[in-house]
Amino acid sequence: MRRSYWVSSVAMSLLLSGTVASGAVAAQGDPAAGKATYEKICATCHGTTGKGDGPAAAALPVKPQNHTNGQYMNTLTDEYLFKIVKEGGASVGKAQFMPAWGSQLKDPEIWSVIAYVRSLAVPPYHGGSDASKPAAQSTAGAPAKK
Repeated sequence: MRRSYWVSSVAMSLLLSGTVASGAVAAQGDPAAGKATYEKICATCHGTTGKGDGPAAAALPVKPQNHTNGQYMNTLTDEYLFKIVKEGGASVGKAQFMPAWGSQLKDPEIWSVIAYVRSLAVPPYHGGSDASKPAAQSTAGAPAKK
């Protein structure tokens, strides 16, 4: 009986602290490690500052997402961003030119990229408050996430 109470108490504490909540997942990523990965594989299209102006962007039929646009990026859930990075843009009905990185990046690396991308948003991202669902579908500036 005492052990069951302890397990229940720990589980409740984790839930209340947000460590189990889905919105806390990107916060657990390492933005510094995410930046290094972003600069290697994302900056080609999204640019080194995340504005969608990388050297390959001009050749794409759909401009890569501007990750500094907090009004748009802050409406996207961490899970949505994870799916785009892992499975590619087509997995969520976005640009087919956004490649799937799941075969090259491990899940913790993807979460670190998301943590870094979250740090680029202006206005800043403050967690799950605005990110209850993916933003409305649009063809211009479709997220091409990592």
